[in-house]
Amino acid sequence: MKIKTKEFFTFYGPDCRKRHFHRRRGNKIVEFLVQLEILIKGKWYPVIRYDTSHKFAHCDILHWNGKSEKIAIPTLDFKNALTYADNDLSQNWNIYRERFLKEVNRNE
Repeated sequence: MKIKTKEFFTFYGPDCRKRHFHRRRGNKIVEFLVQLEILIKGKWYPVIRYDTSHKFAHCDILHWNGKSEKIAIPTLDFKNALTYADNDLSQNWNIYRERFLKEVNRNE
């Protein structure tokens, strides 16, 4: 069965967007990345990233200083994990954006 890829952006404002990428085989999600990004001084920075890069669904909370926290998503099903990630960023993008911007302001 052929693998199909889908990728798009959802903009929440001039400085905030969600990057959505996934690959599927039939109805099965085999890989995904959903990432919230904010624009600072002309460059897009990742703030929160959900992905399957280590062969399991997880969330990386990214910080302005370059550190990150990895949190496993409590499901083995990539399709449900993708839905969870997409919904979380759609509903909470402004909270994550404000948290990151506070870190930026503290460190400049």
